[in-house]
Amino acid sequence: MAKKILIVDDEVQLVEMVKMRLEAAGYQTIAAYDGQDGFDKAKKDKPDLIILDLMLPKMDGYKVCGLLKNDARYSKIPIIMFTARVQDEDIRLGKDLGAEEYVTKPFDPKILLSKIKELLGE
Repeated sequence: MAKKILIVDDEVQLVEMVKMRLEAAGYQTIAAYDGQDGFDKAKKDKPDLIILDLMLPKMDGYKVCGLLKNDARYSKIPIIMFTARVQDEDIRLGKDLGAEEYVTKPFDPKILLSKIKELLGE
């Protein structure tokens, strides 16, 4: 059974591009375009991994990450923070909230895929 990956980003074209790459690599994808929708879909669909932008409408990625990581039902889902914010403080905050990885935009699809495989133990 294909692993499910939730992509949460408000840039529609970016989500579509990431979806295409992941689906070509054999993953099932779910998309959300704001933080609240991403949070709701994470709870409903229980994905195997979440790719989460930080700067999102309705609820930012930090809050989504914190809420999921503080709930025992979802805390084991690996989260990759996916953002253009590259300051040490942003990276540290993401890690403090429980994000396993941090990928900066613009991103290298090969690096993103290798981090996904690593986190999913493939």
